[in-house]
Amino acid sequence: MPWPDEMVRMIDHVAERVQAAGSARLHRQERAEPRWPVSAAVIVAIVLQWLLSPKLSLQPRFLLPALEGALLIGLSAANPVRIERLSGPIRTASVALILLITAANAASAGLLIKAIVTSQLHVAPNQAPIALLASGAAIWGTNVIAFALWYWEFDRGGPVHRLQGTRPYPDLLFPQMTVPELTPRGWGPRFVDYLYMSFTNATAFSPTDVMPLARWAKLAMLVQSAVSLALGAMVIARAVNILH
Repeated sequence: MPWPDEMVRMIDHVAERVQAAGSARLHRQERAEPRWPVSAAVIVAIVLQWLLSPKLSLQPRFLLPALEGALLIGLSAANPVRIERLSGPIRTASVALILLITAANAASAGLLIKAIVTSQLHVAPNQAPIALLASGAAIWGTNVIAFALWYWEFDRGGPVHRLQGTRPYPDLLFPQMTVPELTPRGWGPRFVDYLYMSFTNATAFSPTDVMPLARWAKLAMLVQSAVSLALGAMVIARAVNILH
């Protein structure tokens, strides 16, 4: 009967996979990732913050976008084409930029929630639903970009550490890491992968195909899901109430 041979082969295959998983390490990537996707995302976040109503922005309104733009220019000058240089000042500037985007967006979200609760949108009644939905969408979109930057900056120590392979164990488990036979050699997650992960986490309110392994990643995904759920629920509920 052929089935015992099939069973033996299956057991051997499973044993090989278990052994490989137990000794697996993530090595360095083959190429540094390009700078432009990160820069484009930051520019989009700055533009979304600038387009918000002055009632939903910190004052003076130009201060935070100017600081974010200056930090972005400095980071782009340090790594103009590909992200392959790392130093203390560069890492500090990168974290400061993400922190400014997150803080400004959190303040705008708080002001929007306050305006919803107190019914002080300061727009014409016939434009209130559109203005509310547009403001909510801008803050939600900025929130997706901000968390994508956090995931990208801290997973395995950041893009340069992932390039060098200095930290072999991932904080976030991407599907390609679980099926090496279907993944190109030297593959590594780039900013677009983290942006996709942030978007799906914000829409599904839970992990989808990328699993958090580190505690900080689990807490970050928890906070992002809670913010997205609360913001979406309040904005949509208020808009529907206005329309009725």
